[in-house]
Amino acid sequence: MPNVLIPLAQGCEELEAVTLIDLLRRANINVITASLTDSPVSCSRGVVIIADTQLDAVMDQDFDLLVLPGGLPGADNLNADPRIHQLINRLTREEKYIGAICAAPKVLVESGIAKGKKITAYPGALNEMDLSGVDLNQEPVQIDNKVITSRGPGTAMDFALTLIERLQGKNTRDKVESGLVRP
Repeated sequence: MPNVLIPLAQGCEELEAVTLIDLLRRANINVITASLTDSPVSCSRGVVIIADTQLDAVMDQDFDLLVLPGGLPGADNLNADPRIHQLINRLTREEKYIGAICAAPKVLVESGIAKGKKITAYPGALNEMDLSGVDLNQEPVQIDNKVITSRGPGTAMDFALTLIERLQGKNTRDKVESGLVRP
């Protein structure tokens, strides 16, 4: 069973976080949510999420995927936390998947792993960043080898289903997707 870490920062986008957690768990993927602090996570629209654990408790665990929900100031809080960059760099060296949605691809740019990659992000979220060497586009979901990015809340289901397909195969993706009764 694949292991996935979803760090939850104060101000994250709840629709993205909950969609990722829910759909990945429907695919029998072990999802661990980890808060950056010891308090419940107050999301960007006021929803409060209690993470499974704190980030410090899982820093040395093995994961097949690290996926970052977006939202503001959530993505900025992820970007400001050196532990997130440490995880990104370790998992990249281990050739594991790294995912980010909405404003969270800024963390991938800041960490350096977006250089030479095609990525997508929420419109305007990366405007203030140095994007030299980064191929930013407007695809709903962008896959570039082990780096997978998505645009925002409206693409969260497609993003989660893409991650499921990468970790568990197309049959599992199709099974999860059929249960969602999407048009």
